[in-house]
Amino acid sequence: MDAVLDDLARHWPVYVSMPFVAALIGYVTKRVAIEMMFRPLEFVGIRPFLGWQGVVPKHGGRMAAIATDLLTANLLDIEEVFARVDPVIITRELEQPLLRAVDGIARDVLEQHHPRLWEVMPTLAQELLIKQVQASAPQLVREFLDEVRDNLDEVLDVRHMTVERLTRDRALLVRLIRETSRPEMTFIARAGIVFGFVLGLVQALVWALTRQPLVLPIFGGAIGLFTDWLAIKMIFLPREPVRLGRVILQGKFQRRRAEVARQYGELVANEVLTVPNLLDALLRGPKSDRLVAMVERAVGHAVDAQVSAAKPVVALAVGAQRLQEMKHAAAQRALAELPLTARYAEGYLTEAMDVAKMVEQRMLALTPLEFEGLLRPAFRQDEWKLIAVGGVIGFLVGELQVLLMLG
Repeated sequence: MDAVLDDLARHWPVYVSMPFVAALIGYVTKRVAIEMMFRPLEFVGIRPFLGWQGVVPKHGGRMAAIATDLLTANLLDIEEVFARVDPVIITRELEQPLLRAVDGIARDVLEQHHPRLWEVMPTLAQELLIKQVQASAPQLVREFLDEVRDNLDEVLDVRHMTVERLTRDRALLVRLIRETSRPEMTFIARAGIVFGFVLGLVQALVWALTRQPLVLPIFGGAIGLFTDWLAIKMIFLPREPVRLGRVILQGKFQRRRAEVARQYGELVANEVLTVPNLLDALLRGPKSDRLVAMVERAVGHAVDAQVSAAKPVVALAVGAQRLQEMKHAAAQRALAELPLTARYAEGYLTEAMDVAKMVEQRMLALTPLEFEGLLRPAFRQDEWKLIAVGGVIGFLVGELQVLLMLG
C-alpha cells in the first residue's frame, strides 16, 4: 500500500488526468464513429485494400430500398394522396397558363401540319377555332385527371421513383437519416464522455494496484468498444417505457417519436415526394409509356370532338393520315408543356396532397419495432466496424498513457 501511495504522490497529475483522458476517448471514438457512418460520400483510399466510404452512402441502394419499403408499405397511400386533388380547383389554378399553352399548341400544330389551310383561313376564323379549342380544354383536363387517378398504379411507380432518387442522390439519403437522428448522434457522443469518465476512474485504480503496462491500452480499447456498443443500444432500447421507481427508461429515439415523425414527414414531402419529382416519374418513369398513351387518347378524343360536325369535310381537306399526325403532334406538345404548365399549380398540389401530414400521422401509428426500423438499418450495417474503430482508437490512446507514465 505504501508503494501505491508513493506512486500516487509522484504521478498524481497523470492519475487525475486518467478519467478525463478516458472521457475524451469516449467522446472522440463516438464522434469518429458517427462521421464514419455518413462520410465520405464517395470512396476515399486505395481499392480494395485501404480506404473508407461512409456506411450510409456505401450501402445507399440497400438503405434506399429499406426506407422506400417502409414509406410505401406503412407511411404512404399514393392513391389517397392523389384523391385529395380536386380537378375543378386545379383547372381553375391552371386556367391562364392552360389557355396560353392551348393557343400555342393549336397554332403551331396547324401551321406545321397544314400551313396552307391555316394561311387561307381569315384571322377571325383562326381566332374562333382557337377559342373553341380553349373552351374545351378545362373539361379535357378534368377528365384526364380523373383517368389518371383511376389508373394510378398503371402510370406511376412510386417505389422505383423513390429508390432511384435516394440512390442517385447520396447526400439526400444521408440527410434523410442524419437530420432525423441528430439528437441521437449528439447523445452518443455525450454518453461517451460520461461512460468514459466512470471507466477512467476504475482504470486509474487498477493501474495504481497493478502497474501493468497492458492495463491502460486494454482499458482504453474497452472504453472505446463498450461505450460505442452501449450508446447505440441506449438509442433504441428499451422500446417500451420501463418504470424503475420514479425513473422511466426508454430508448431515446423511441421517446422522440412525435418529433421524428414531424421531421421525417417534412423531409419526405420537401425532398422526395415533391410535385416536380412525381411529375417527372409520371413522364419519364418505367410506366411513362402508359401515361403517354393516355395523353394521346385524350387529345385524340378532344380533336375528334372539335371536328365531329365537319369530320368528312376535314378528312377530305386534311386527309386522314395527316389528321392522325396532327393528333400525335398535339399530344407530344401537350406532354412537353405539362411540366411548365403544372408549375403554376404546384402550391395547390403540395397543400392538397399534404404528404408531410400523412407520413407524420402514419408514423405515429407504427409499432415500436416498425418505428425503430426507420433508423436502425443505418446502424446495423457495418455496426461492428464502427465499434471496432472505437476500440482501436481507445487502445492507442491507452498506449500513449503508458508511455507518459513510464517515461
